[in-house]
Amino acid sequence: MLVVVAIPTFQRPAALRSALDAVVPQAREATGEDVSVRVLVVDNDAAASGRAVAESFAVAYVVEPTPGIAAVRNRAVEESSDADVVVFIDDDEVPEESWLHNLLRAHAETGAHAVAGRVVTRFPDEVEPWVRSSGAFIRPTRADRQAMTEAATNNLLLDLRLIRPLGLRFDERFGLTGGSDSMYTRLLVARGGTIRWAEDAVVVEQEEAARFNRAWVLMRTFRFGNTAARVDIALAGSPWRRLAARVRMCLRGGARVCAGGARWAWGVLSRSLVHRARGLRTAYRGAGMIAAAVGYAHDEYGRRRKATA
Repeated sequence: MLVVVAIPTFQRPAALRSALDAVVPQAREATGEDVSVRVLVVDNDAAASGRAVAESFAVAYVVEPTPGIAAVRNRAVEESSDADVVVFIDDDEVPEESWLHNLLRAHAETGAHAVAGRVVTRFPDEVEPWVRSSGAFIRPTRADRQAMTEAATNNLLLDLRLIRPLGLRFDERFGLTGGSDSMYTRLLVARGGTIRWAEDAVVVEQEEAARFNRAWVLMRTFRFGNTAARVDIALAGSPWRRLAARVRMCLRGGARVCAGGARWAWGVLSRSLVHRARGLRTAYRGAGMIAAAVGYAHDEYGRRRKATA
């Protein structure tokens, strides 16, 4: 079995080096008589800012000039045309010990089309109390090998032998906004595929310390609501069903805004930072849903590109 570990990257050579420092030894360790592992870096920077780092580890490297994470993921799959399995991990993540082994073991035991692993966010040494109280990085708790209906690609194994007949691609309409992974995995399940959870396949997210502030957390929450609603609308089908989905997103988003506002107000009265922070996040997610319903797409990755430029 040929396994490709694909790492999308964009202008983060230091983070990419940390990721490869951990991924490459695990790839070598997993390679044996029955399994061969190849590491692939797909750079979304036309200037090839990640080339030197990739070459220093002697791993495969390609540049995908089309902006957006969806194009990068599609290129990774195309470059894996001879592979049986592709494993995605982000360039700002570092896998824990035995991550790849545990992901492959879960795949072998379940025979699933896809296997998702756990992502843990590491906080900087100093972070404002509001961010910790907001619950922004608390992820759902799942049972090991649990079936899933949707998954992110920041720690995801795809069995290409099972997925190729389903005709799936990452939707490039979501390339600069996020959400292409949700679209992809929801379509996978809708077309008869299966996704399983690997509790012990863990990666640690190494977010930039400067991002751990109230404004970034709230806009991140707004984007999650926005992209989730846009995916729901896109999957609705006919124009009338999409219209109905827009109405539902408006109603659900409005309910979140009201509930979040009420919780924030209670937090003010009770002097509870947790209620204030989580209430505001709920309201922002609802606002993102309403924005999607009226046609607004939050261009998160495009904003990062402009800021970097």
